[in-house]
Amino acid sequence: MKRLKPEDLLSLEDYARQRADFRARAMAHRAARKVPVGAHATLCFEDRLTMQYQVQEMLRVERLFEPREIQDELDTYNPLIPDGTNWKATFMLEYDDVDERRAALARMIGIEDRVWVQVEGFERVYAVADEDLERENQEKTSSVHFLRFQLTPAMCAAVKEGRGVTMGIAHEAYTHETGPLPEATRAALASDLD
Repeated sequence: MKRLKPEDLLSLEDYARQRADFRARAMAHRAARKVPVGAHATLCFEDRLTMQYQVQEMLRVERLFEPREIQDELDTYNPLIPDGTNWKATFMLEYDDVDERRAALARMIGIEDRVWVQVEGFERVYAVADEDLERENQEKTSSVHFLRFQLTPAMCAAVKEGRGVTMGIAHEAYTHETGPLPEATRAALASDLD
């Protein structure tokens, strides 16, 4: 999947005019790429469109228009675009109650390394987490992590042929499994693979 370049982005003025339509398209696209894993964890699988939306929103909110500022945003978000042999996801741990969230994150240190995907007929693939920076300390994990699931060529081919995909988390403080994925989600993830 191609990385975003400055010429792929709309100017602040053009984005302001097109934002409602672009946002609706991005949200509909993202819906098929969102996988809840239990009551408190969600994987949002990223791709070129989800990252373009994210960059456009950051440029809008921060009022960034200088070429260096735009490139900085692209350098931040382009690594979250899949490379054709992997899936990349934002992993979120969600608790409405602040005290409950604080206690849960303290129990879940290392959870980001225990998130997995499994293509039907193959072994589980555990996430490579937070390649950009460390997001936990000795007291707690972060509520947001960035994950990469590196697949073999045979796994990629199997997904593109229609094999089922399951996902889960195998951590002593949080163990859940979901799947097989709905066809719309499986097809969306298959499109990320070359």
